[in-house]
Amino acid sequence: ELFTGGSDTSSSTIEWAMTELIKKPKCLEKIRQELEREISENIIKEPDLSRLSYLHACVKETLRLHSPTPLLLPRRAIETCQVMNYTIPEDTQVVVNVWAIARDPNVWEDPLTFNPERFLHSELDFKGNDFELLPFGAGRRICPGMNMGIRQVLLILASLIHHFEWFLPDNMLPQQLDMSEKFGVTLKKEKPLVIILKRRN
Repeated sequence: ELFTGGSDTSSSTIEWAMTELIKKPKCLEKIRQELEREISENIIKEPDLSRLSYLHACVKETLRLHSPTPLLLPRRAIETCQVMNYTIPEDTQVVVNVWAIARDPNVWEDPLTFNPERFLHSELDFKGNDFELLPFGAGRRICPGMNMGIRQVLLILASLIHHFEWFLPDNMLPQQLDMSEKFGVTLKKEKPLVIILKRRN
């Protein structure tokens, strides 16, 4: 189940990242330049990932704007407790809406805009310590496949950018891409992304 769940959320994250990068060609070009500067060999390897700060920022921004799971798994209050000004009675089921937190204008400046730069000089991370960015949850029930999934997303995305030029079919403009979301256990694109890949020299 770990691999099945991980592949679904990873592929969705890659699709959203590719969609956002096609819409923001300057961001795509920055990643390409970073790859050309930092990767000496043709094949991208896991140890290379630590040097790709802009790629990391783009993936963090994708996870913020398009969290793979919009709602975390439900929790149950084992006793009555106070959270801010709310009383949570014992046995109440609590669901964290990660999608809403990531789009809250009280937390994020210009929350609906894809802006990887917001993560470039920030310690903010998705590993469960920063509650404004929780695509994998937090605490004892954080997603067990987080580290594997992130490595997959980074390696696949870096390889696709490093080895291929991306084109939209039928002279479609980036602004015409459908950004509608299909809500479910995993947040997917309503209309799957269709692009043409052409191998780079």
